[in-house]
Amino acid sequence: MQTNDMSDLTTFDGVGQAELVRSGQISPLGLVDAAIERIERVNPTINAVISERFERARAEARGALPDGPFRGVPFLVKDLGLMMADEPYYAGTRALKNIGYRADRDSALARRFREAGLVVLGRTNTPELGSVIATEPLSFGPTRNPWDTNRSTGGSSGGSAAAVAAGLVPMAHASDGGGSIRIPASACGLVGLKPSRGRISGSPGYDSWAGCTTDGIVSKTVRDSAAMLDFVSGYEMGDPFAAPPFTRPLSSEMRVATGQLRIGFLDHPIPTDLPRDPDCADAVDKAARMLAAVGHLVEPSYPGALEEHEAQMKHFSNIVAVSTASEIDKIAAILGREAGDDDIEPDALEFAQWGRSLTGLEYLESFEWLRLWSRRVVSWWDQYDLLLTPTLGAPPAEIGVLAGPGAGRRMVPWLQYTAQFNVTGQPAISLPLHWNTAGLPIGVQLVAAPFREDLLIRVASQLEAMFPWWNLRPPTRA
Repeated sequence: MQTNDMSDLTTFDGVGQAELVRSGQISPLGLVDAAIERIERVNPTINAVISERFERARAEARGALPDGPFRGVPFLVKDLGLMMADEPYYAGTRALKNIGYRADRDSALARRFREAGLVVLGRTNTPELGSVIATEPLSFGPTRNPWDTNRSTGGSSGGSAAAVAAGLVPMAHASDGGGSIRIPASACGLVGLKPSRGRISGSPGYDSWAGCTTDGIVSKTVRDSAAMLDFVSGYEMGDPFAAPPFTRPLSSEMRVATGQLRIGFLDHPIPTDLPRDPDCADAVDKAARMLAAVGHLVEPSYPGALEEHEAQMKHFSNIVAVSTASEIDKIAAILGREAGDDDIEPDALEFAQWGRSLTGLEYLESFEWLRLWSRRVVSWWDQYDLLLTPTLGAPPAEIGVLAGPGAGRRMVPWLQYTAQFNVTGQPAISLPLHWNTAGLPIGVQLVAAPFREDLLIRVASQLEAMFPWWNLRPPTRA
């Protein structure tokens, strides 16, 4: 799959780099030193990595790393959700950055990443509390898209996506509450797989955004996303949700014949009064033709319940607003005082105020409405195997458009196709199958029935073989 040019380690994905270590062609320290050199050289241009642990990483690479599937592979973690005990954690906020906050515990996922043999080099930039789809927090400034440094990386995993696209590391941790794995994957020309609800444990945390958030990675190749999910998925004691285990490893689903699938596609905005972006429509058309070329039945169809967009976003926003208020209260408890304008960005404070104004009954009404709506959406998969959509409603925005005061209202034209499947808990993947005439990546999304990541990997690997995107290199790259 890779070009196997040892003079350029960025031509290897994570699986490929692990194979180099396993075969003795390079040491873990060799991989780590090379990645650190790339970060030091390129990161000043893109601002993807916001805190470093280089000397700890070197010490770990010299030591007895766990013999996991990614032994010795350099890795970055997003500065949101995932914690590593006694290491910096800011969640994109000035409040935690200014006091140099360090986490008091390990996340279960951090433990699993270590057990996989990964060597963490640092943390990546994220919008404050993951609340918008552009990675431009006041705490650290904007992360810039390696395909065009005047453009956004998307969010909230934008720092991780920029780092992988620029070749700093082969893959990086990401998380997704309304599209935050898939959106930056689309903006940066990467693979972004959002797992099913309950597939990856959030332990020892809590049921974030009423079960709408999940973790994962952004990667260059489908096989990296499959192999990583194979290793880090699984129940932890006390988890509120648990996805059924895979019947066989996802990695074994690569290139497996699917037979003829019935695939519906959606290539216009929801709500329909928004303009139809021609680049995004072209991306869906290209993907539909590729899928038809390998024998699938592809036709215009989508769940009718998606047209209840206004009500769905209202109830989803209520859930997120309450959660934002709770997060800011936790930060205030750490500070020992109320969090104010110098700690938290204005839109987040306003959103939290909205959350505090909602009653318990109103919160429960939104929760129940979303669960009933999810049943209406998922019933469409009784007749179809996959849904094809754009990932974003428009190409990557210019820096500044989707950040700052009022960003939540401005991002509606972009955020049309992803958050729905956080609510339903279905697995979805963004694939980089199209670039527009300006040289910007335009991702397409495939959505499967609950717990059918296996089908996503089979079809994604078919498309990857037809269009090997991992050979494409952005202008800003290590």
